Amino acid sequence: QVQLVESGGRLVQAGDSLRLTCAVASRSFSTLTLGWFRQAPGKDRQFIAGINTWPRRSAYIEESMEDRFLIFRDGDRKEVYLEMFGVKPEDTAVYYCAADEYGKSNSRLVGDFDYWGRGTQVTVSS
Repeated sequence: QVQLVESGGRLVQAGDSLRLTCAVASRSFSTLTLGWFRQAPGKDRQFIAGINTWPRRSAYIEESMEDRFLIFRDGDRKEVYLEMFGVKPEDTAVYYCAADEYGKSNSRLVGDFDYWGRGTQVTVSS
């Protein structure tokens, strides 16, 4: 069983930076593949970034977001973070943390992930 709780979403201005945190409750934190998605009103849930644990720990980010988003994890705190730089109004969305308990490499699809948090709202004003 894995529980995920996101935090850090808020109203920010265009150009600001923002860090989102996902607290992960799991006995198998070290073997999970963890990811961040977002969903804007009326749109599909969109993959942003993920971190593998197998075959090696590595991060992967959606190509269109590589220049403004960063993902990293803290094994001691059992948290995964999404760092956002130079936010834009089009980044406004609910941001979700997700976990793949089987640790598949480079999971990017919604169906690849088994557990989801409730999301945290990010609103970017122009």
